[in-house]
Amino acid sequence: MSLIGDTFNLIFFGPIINILVLILHGLQAARIPGALGLAIIAMTILIRLLVWPFMHAQLKSAKQMAELKPHLDALKAKHGKDRQALAAAQMQLYKEHGVNPAGGCLPALIQLPVIIALYRTIYAFFSGTAGLQQINQALYPFTGKLGATPDLHFFGLNLAAKPADFASAGVVVLAIPLITVGLQFIQSKMMAMKPPEINSADTKKEKEEKEELEDSMAAMQSQMIYLMPLMVGYFAFIFPTGLALYWNTFTIMGIIQQYTIAGWGGLDGWISKIRVRER
Repeated sequence: MSLIGDTFNLIFFGPIINILVLILHGLQAARIPGALGLAIIAMTILIRLLVWPFMHAQLKSAKQMAELKPHLDALKAKHGKDRQALAAAQMQLYKEHGVNPAGGCLPALIQLPVIIALYRTIYAFFSGTAGLQQINQALYPFTGKLGATPDLHFFGLNLAAKPADFASAGVVVLAIPLITVGLQFIQSKMMAMKPPEINSADTKKEKEEKEELEDSMAAMQSQMIYLMPLMVGYFAFIFPTGLALYWNTFTIMGIIQQYTIAGWGGLDGWISKIRVRER
């Protein structure tokens, strides 16, 4: 195996799969039904809490960059095609506001191998004998090997079943990708940036620039808000429901963290309308 693969297994895959099996052993010892599903949820929450500081830094950096957007647009209008002057002005703006433009990159890079390891860990449980062998090979001596694949049922659902096979798995399994799409949409909508406000004091040129920026933001955000949930929902449709259980738990935690940093964000308008109707 390559050095990169060995390093990945040592730092990410090995610890994560051992955490999951330890939680599973504890739930099985307590004779709690749906142990595997609960273990997946518990492990996902634990991992998400461990990467919480990195996620916090990434989301905070994105919020700060969004808040600086009007100032950056003003600098572009002021310096025109003078790239050197524009770059210097932008760096001075970042310095004044204590913003690191690359602040969200490192946290995202750190999270990527964790997500891949989580995916590999959970998928191994749905890969039959080969998956069981892969799991046992990665376990530490004190963890305790699995003698057989654990019960895959969780609240009446087979975690290995794919919604795409609803004809044999049951129509109810189609609710999984729909829930996945809904949760992903909420998170994507919350992360959407608000368009620049057009003020009566703005000049004609400034209004035109803001309108152009609003159009470009709307086109870009529509891809993230609508296409991303559909793409993730498709994956939830063709992959085992156990993976969707992990992804949905991860997304719910993301929604909670996003709310603690920036409130409802792009959903604020909808939430305000709902509150008005309730009154």
